[in-house]
Amino acid sequence: MGFADLEVNSSAAEHIPVLAETLAERIHLPTDGVMVDATIGQGGHSFLFGRNLGPEGVLIGLDVDKDSIRRAHFKLKNLLCRVILIRANFSQIGEQLSEQGIEKVDFILADLGLCSSQLADAGMGLSFQMDSPLDMRIDERLKTTAADIVNKTDEKALADLIYKFGEDRASRRIARFIVGYRQGRPITTTGQLAAVVCKALYRPAGKGKTKIHPATRTFQALRIAVNNELENLEKLLSSVPGLLKKKGQVAVISYHSLEDRLVKNSFKQNKQENIYSDITKKPIVPSRQEIAGNARARSAKLRIAQKS
Repeated sequence: MGFADLEVNSSAAEHIPVLAETLAERIHLPTDGVMVDATIGQGGHSFLFGRNLGPEGVLIGLDVDKDSIRRAHFKLKNLLCRVILIRANFSQIGEQLSEQGIEKVDFILADLGLCSSQLADAGMGLSFQMDSPLDMRIDERLKTTAADIVNKTDEKALADLIYKFGEDRASRRIARFIVGYRQGRPITTTGQLAAVVCKALYRPAGKGKTKIHPATRTFQALRIAVNNELENLEKLLSSVPGLLKKKGQVAVISYHSLEDRLVKNSFKQNKQENIYSDITKKPIVPSRQEIAGNARARSAKLRIAQKS
């Protein structure tokens, strides 16, 4: 869920699935196939594959966002295949499939990006394009918010978090400014936090050599921490080999280096152990044409692996 995902535009509610054509060219399911969309979102990718499944086919969709589940239901309700939508984190993929009586599947897809509707949802507090409560929980059942972390974490731990998950070299300075600000009053909105980071970096939004907003990396770091994103991804990647049928495939679309590194290393390790017979040697990236039509795709990287 990278930098491109932090933009909100006038069509924010309309989510365009990334690398959809590329996936359709490379993944071919039998009509009675079983697939899992580990991040169902609004159902765009699932619809692409589900429309080719017959009555014997099964499509399982997971998501922690109840609104995404609702949107996906309407998108997929007329498919011929059996559709099972579950509100759960993809780290629980094994348990969820077991509860459905499903042991092996043909295809597992995980698009790690945020939905446009999530970015446009002021209640989630994911974007600095609007001043909203500093929450960042994709799943409101989680207890810790971004505001909790920003206001309660000591300076060193906060700097380490911003550096580890945001890869921002100015993390210590940003943490120092955050702690200094919160001594006067708590940071409770995205606008407050963005302003503090801009001040720490001496750079107002939209100024400087880079087009990236000064607060982008800090927001990314907090979102990753709040939602345990990397830990959950590691659990998903470790579960996948045991769930795929022979010749089954897994595809993961990542949006920043932290995610992509985990996927790359997992696929490589499984190939070395002869668990995967084939993997993409290099990540597949969107064409210029796709990026022109969907700006959020510009940082996407797709990796595919096949079970031996």
